[in-house]
Amino acid sequence: MIDWIGRFGRRLRAFRRGERGTASVEFVIIFPVLMTVFLSSFELAVLMVRDVMLERAVDLTVRDLRLGRWTNEDPAVLNQTLKDEICDRAVGLENCNDSLLLELVAVPKPNWPLPDPSAGCVDRVNNVSPVVTFQDGPENEMMIVRACAVVDTFFPSTEFALMLQQQAGDGYALVVTTGYVNEPR
Repeated sequence: MIDWIGRFGRRLRAFRRGERGTASVEFVIIFPVLMTVFLSSFELAVLMVRDVMLERAVDLTVRDLRLGRWTNEDPAVLNQTLKDEICDRAVGLENCNDSLLLELVAVPKPNWPLPDPSAGCVDRVNNVSPVVTFQDGPENEMMIVRACAVVDTFFPSTEFALMLQQQAGDGYALVVTTGYVNEPR
């Protein structure tokens, strides 16, 4: 019995002094950190590309709106027309028509009151869109256009590394705001 304990003690001391496998320990400790940084960087790059593409699509569409390409239309028809144009021009946004919400607000000249700074976005869990203002203003009126698209991430675990703020419905909001002045007709 004592011989068994002595052999076990010698092996334990040899194991403790041995340096085999030390690189594996470092790898096991460092690998999750490096993968989190890599996946977070990739996710952030994809979100930035989506945001840039949405902003470009909104700018091109608002330019057409400003120049009077769509006139004398019902606000609901104009809203859908603008959504279709934005979604056609925005590359990389899946289910764009279902996840995009537009707001068009006139800013009166006398006191320039700005709209509520928080953007309304689509709630994908309850399949509800918040009520937003959407009406074209008169000539020479300052207009604010806000588009909110709710997108999913590629890697769901990167939300913790990037500290992204989730929207209702397990997605992230990309909000684009732009302004223009209605041209005289």
